[in-house]
Amino acid sequence: MRYVLTFSILFIHWIVWSGIFDAYHLSLGVISCGIVTYTSHSLLFERKEFRAVHITEVIRFVKYLCWLFYQIILANIHVMRISLSPRMLDLIDPQIIRFKTKLKKDISLVTFGNSITLTPGTITMVVEEGYYYVHALDTKVAEGLPGEMEDRVAHIFMEDRNG
Repeated sequence: MRYVLTFSILFIHWIVWSGIFDAYHLSLGVISCGIVTYTSHSLLFERKEFRAVHITEVIRFVKYLCWLFYQIILANIHVMRISLSPRMLDLIDPQIIRFKTKLKKDISLVTFGNSITLTPGTITMVVEEGYYYVHALDTKVAEGLPGEMEDRVAHIFMEDRNG
């Protein structure tokens, strides 16, 4: 089951991103996705059996991605305003912030760290012993961490009180 799901996800992405539907490219996609599935199927789905909880996580993750894309757009606009402003040097206040996270699972920690880095104006530098070290472009961005993003990641992987 893990092989089929991993292959399906990879091949759908191959088709969408390549945009070429001739036999040659589709066969390359099948071969490539087959090799990647064989060598790394356990990375995407490390559990051997599926339960309803896993489907819930997938649904929550898809909802989170929609929210994250919206946040990325907002952050892009914020960074664009700063970079195009005649007062750019006054607005930029780079800083490294350190905060403790409530997240415990490895997948939660990685998802949160990558989400921070995907959002313009922030870069996750280190995750160490429950602490994140993040470079922020300005004070507004720094004040927003960990914030709602951490709560949403905790909700995906059922690390919040509401499950």
